Amino acid sequence: MSGETALLLLPGSLMVLALLIKIPKLRRDWDQPLNRTACALLVVGAPITFLASPPTIAAVNRRTGVVNFSAPLVFGLLTVFSGLCVVLVLQWRGGPPAAVRRATRLTAAVFGTATAAIVALFVIGDAPVERLRDLDTYYATTPWIREMIVCFLVAHTLGTSALTWLCAKWFARADRSLRPLRTGLALIVLAGLLDLAYLVAKWTSVAARWVGRDCVYLSTDVAPPLASASALLLGAGFVVPLIGGSATWTAFGEYRRLRPLWKALRGFAAAQGRTVPLAWWSPVRIRLVHRESVIDDGILALAGWFDPRVHAAAYGGACPAPGAAPAGQPPPDRPGPRVPHVRLRAGNGSAPDRSPGRSRIGGRIRARRGPARPAPRRPARSAPAGRRWSSGRHRPARA
Repeated sequence: MSGETALLLLPGSLMVLALLIKIPKLRRDWDQPLNRTACALLVVGAPITFLASPPTIAAVNRRTGVVNFSAPLVFGLLTVFSGLCVVLVLQWRGGPPAAVRRATRLTAAVFGTATAAIVALFVIGDAPVERLRDLDTYYATTPWIREMIVCFLVAHTLGTSALTWLCAKWFARADRSLRPLRTGLALIVLAGLLDLAYLVAKWTSVAARWVGRDCVYLSTDVAPPLASASALLLGAGFVVPLIGGSATWTAFGEYRRLRPLWKALRGFAAAQGRTVPLAWWSPVRIRLVHRESVIDDGILALAGWFDPRVHAAAYGGACPAPGAAPAGQPPPDRPGPRVPHVRLRAGNGSAPDRSPGRSRIGGRIRARRGPARPAPRRPARSAPAGRRWSSGRHRPARA
């Protein structure tokens, strides 16, 4: 496989990966327009770069028996893809439902009409010479084919401009804590800018042909690398929020951040005989629960070495005001830094009696296990007359 072919297949591979991630959610939430639009965009966008490569163009023309059949096929798919990108961003960003529906219908009507016009103009026009790389400049002055090329360029320019503007505006207002979303939006904006540069090269080469000049190199040498880079960044821009914002990725982040504490406490949990081995195929959520359980077992094993004063000092230093909980959050019911206590336990020190530390650990474990359930009430049994019950009252004897 050549480097050019691999570069053309990589954007489609990213979109296929995103589609595989979205399919389970689509099956659960088929009634959500956002999920349907995202999957439709990925289905349409995945084969575009492959179909636009010269070897595939020649193969499609040969199989169909129609010279330049790939031209309306690729132009139509790109136009539909541009419209779906705009619709996806409109639904993704949200807003008043009525306004979103109106914008979606308008976008679908405009790009649907453009796609139908591309096919109709190709059928009406005449393009007898097969062109694999420079069809737009070669037929820039041919009746009807010229209009087809202009229709495609206009629709693609509108779609890319709207997508770039919407994503840039959203990126400027998005919360900085939503890093996967902001990263995806930044990649989409960068892809849109590269696509606009690709369109500038295409428009320049076609306009030069109209005025009798030859700038075909812009269409054959400059535009294709820009299109490939834009497609690659666009595919990454859609994949990053799907993966980075998923529950699995969030669980993996928590699992990775707990590694230092887990390494410090796993030996003490194993000494208690409470560690359960994991299979190599266990999913990340199960691994997260297992790691948290090992940490809890290690904390229980070291509960006697915890110093409430160390906890109070560490927590006071981490809060905005010494000794005050962050806004809207209660003080955590957990001990402070544990590494000194781990070292003390490793040195075979005697455990001081710190009942408050034990109560904190017990409260944390109870919180993880959920609220305590009341014991089932047993039916009262008859007792001999005069027996005193726990409530201090006498049960009258039966007659």
